[in-house]
Amino acid sequence: MQFPESWLRNLVNPPLDTAQLAHVVTMAGLEVEALTPAAPPFNNVVVAEILSAEKHPDADRLRVCQVDVGEATPVTIVCGAPNAAAGLKVPCARPGAKLPGIEIKVAKVRGVESFGMLCSTKELGLEGAADGLMVLPDDAPVGEDFRTWLNLDDTLITLKLTPNRADCLSMQGLAREIGAITGAEVRLPQIVEVESRIQDVVPVQVSAADACPLYLGRVVRGINAQATTPRWMAERLERSGIRPLLAPVDITNYVLLELGQPMHAFALSRLNGGIEVRLARPGETLELLNGQTAELAPDMLVVADASGPVALAGIMGGQPSSVERFTVDVFLEAAFFAPTAIAGRARRLGLSTDSSHRFERGVDFGATRQAMERATQLLIDICGGRAGPITEAAAELPQRQPITLRLARLKRVAGVEMSADQVARDLAALGAHVERQDDRLIVAPPSFRFDLAIEEDLIEEAVRLYGYDNIPAQPPAAPSRMLPQDETALADDVLRQMLVDLDYQEVITYSFVDPAWETALDAAARPLQLANPIASQLSAMRTTLWGGLIETLRHNLNRQQERVRIFELGRVYTSQAEQPMKLGGLVYGDVLPEQWGAPSHRVDFFDLKGDLERLFGHALDTQRGTHPALHPGQCAEVWVNGRAIGWIGALHPRLVQAFDLPAVPVLFELDSQVLVQRCLPRHASLSRFPLVRRDLAFVLDAHTPAGELLAALREVAPGRIQSIEVFDDYRGKGVAENQKSLAIRVVMQDTERTLTDQDVEDAVQKLVSAALRQCNASLRA
Repeated sequence: MQFPESWLRNLVNPPLDTAQLAHVVTMAGLEVEALTPAAPPFNNVVVAEILSAEKHPDADRLRVCQVDVGEATPVTIVCGAPNAAAGLKVPCARPGAKLPGIEIKVAKVRGVESFGMLCSTKELGLEGAADGLMVLPDDAPVGEDFRTWLNLDDTLITLKLTPNRADCLSMQGLAREIGAITGAEVRLPQIVEVESRIQDVVPVQVSAADACPLYLGRVVRGINAQATTPRWMAERLERSGIRPLLAPVDITNYVLLELGQPMHAFALSRLNGGIEVRLARPGETLELLNGQTAELAPDMLVVADASGPVALAGIMGGQPSSVERFTVDVFLEAAFFAPTAIAGRARRLGLSTDSSHRFERGVDFGATRQAMERATQLLIDICGGRAGPITEAAAELPQRQPITLRLARLKRVAGVEMSADQVARDLAALGAHVERQDDRLIVAPPSFRFDLAIEEDLIEEAVRLYGYDNIPAQPPAAPSRMLPQDETALADDVLRQMLVDLDYQEVITYSFVDPAWETALDAAARPLQLANPIASQLSAMRTTLWGGLIETLRHNLNRQQERVRIFELGRVYTSQAEQPMKLGGLVYGDVLPEQWGAPSHRVDFFDLKGDLERLFGHALDTQRGTHPALHPGQCAEVWVNGRAIGWIGALHPRLVQAFDLPAVPVLFELDSQVLVQRCLPRHASLSRFPLVRRDLAFVLDAHTPAGELLAALREVAPGRIQSIEVFDDYRGKGVAENQKSLAIRVVMQDTERTLTDQDVEDAVQKLVSAALRQCNASLRA
């Protein structure tokens, strides 16, 4: 929210300079994002009047002007502006004036001496058309300092408000807040009831009372819509970021900024019958004030007459019923629309308006009638006219339930003693009704504070007004002690570091994803849909980490990063009740960075599997499986202790093409809760006896996984066998076409004695029998 400091100080003027005021406001929770001068620095510029403008004798495009600058005699100034003419009032820079980038001196221009310069907005560094002189109003006082007359020594203050402080989206709310913070007197505008001089009314019906609990309307006839908006009002609007358009429209915009109440003015002659506030009907459309034709959804609230919608409630009015220069009679609207009825609707239509910004956060329903009276009075004062009575349609408004603030709890949470009287005064200064009952305060929040609902909210307000700077910094007095650490569980940070040590980089992607990603990765996925997404491409909750990882890969490839190794530890959302933690990863490009010591080698399934085995600390049990997002021939399901915990594999060719990837990445996604489980280490002494190695070559079906054979052997292996590993996979001469030969290394060692030949033979026989029985594998001849 942007506003001029001069307007704020007109309502509340604490004895602080601009920087001090910004610091105090920021420390009270209303962050001052920027302080911007209303105009760049310049001096010695006055309001002047052109008395005559004659053609220069030696230049076709120059004029010799006689200019009244408020001195005894006019001065001569040579000017090249095409709109220089007698009778105009313009800014004039006198000799010695310093403008942005230029200093004015007495100079001869084509033989004629010029004593100054008549200025355009560009030369003064101001906004506006720069194709000629800056034309001032007829009532501009000749000779007066230009900066003083236009109040250009003002400062524009920009606040970055949190969504819960909608009460500060108005000058009245800010003045009230600063008055409570600093103790300065607050001078709010005096609003009086406007007398009804006509009895004309427009019937109002509210069919959606939950969405619109309060609607006020008033007819004003006989206005002059072409009346000039007063300079003080236009200046405040412009410096608040709103361009003045037409006096009736400017007045409603001014009331929005001053009181925080969005309003709208309809051209009465363009309304057909009475007003109804209702939900949109199927197929209805509305041409908005910005020229956009909105297709209205059934959950959008509209203001309609007998012919259909005339405004999108709380967001924007309709073009067909808008006020124009020749409008004579208007119907003023002021309403309270429930935040839930407005939130998200403007964004869905690609709009962002001052009205929707306020209604989404909550507008003071207790000041709606005041806003109507204020707008009516300004309209009559500026445009003339006669007002009718206010038509009101009211339902059940939000209730502000009293909140109990325990003073003992306030002291315990704040860590500082605050007097009950001071806390009561501070809360009362915010507009709350406060009653003292023994050691507690009973506080009734005002209608404009939607964020005050529980005791903690009042504690925050009390501390905020007491001043964070006034709370002493004290070291904690609580005893510190070591917390127990479960050695059987691996901390997430340790898991992350292990992956970093394996040359991976961590990424954090959105939990909100494009539904198209989820469908592409798994057609059977049913991602949770967001009721109010921040963007259409972020409208679903992820069911897998792979979508974000692939998008991160694309982002890096677009920036010439040809080797990508990334992982993410985060939740996926299979349902509202099930939100498991997953560890996902993606590798792409070469296994090693480009170097002279090793040949280039594209990463594949086995490289990634090796990384995971180093992460687990042992060989993985992988079984052939089918996943819709993975290549059917390069895909496996990972099992631990008889339980499937995830997938590993190359991305499906269909998805490689869909995501426009130049090569195939390899991915994994595992249940992180299984990964972090660890067995307690056990001490074992080194054997003093020699180990025995036996190499066994088994012939078995080519489609039988090596892991299945290893599992069968390890299941029957006696305790003296230290390891069973595959060291060769042979297919070719001497082995049938549909078979393969797996060479298994068996290492045996006993800790108490030297193994005999019989011990070794018995162990080998057990392994051979198990291989034949479970895998139909026989020793190769």
